[in-house]
Amino acid sequence: MAIELKNYDVAEHLSNDEEIRLYLEAAFEDGDPAIIKNAISNVVRARGMTAMAKESGVSRETLYKAFAENGNPTLDTLMKVTKALGVRLAIAA
Repeated sequence: MAIELKNYDVAEHLSNDEEIRLYLEAAFEDGDPAIIKNAISNVVRARGMTAMAKESGVSRETLYKAFAENGNPTLDTLMKVTKALGVRLAIAA
């Protein structure tokens, strides 16, 4: 009997604000820009691209491009998306 495997998609498991906050905190603690971008991308997908576009004021096309595998979101896009998520980027000593 063959075992059926399914790809794990973290976006399917980010179901509430606390999980999202902890997930993003862990990504920022790592400090790797690629991991941070990927984490924000997963959160945006978990919330829904259309909903995030509406909440952030950033077009769906821009979100898809910015958070694609080879995307490079601008600081403006990051600020709008994090604000829409109810989190903020901060500098701490």
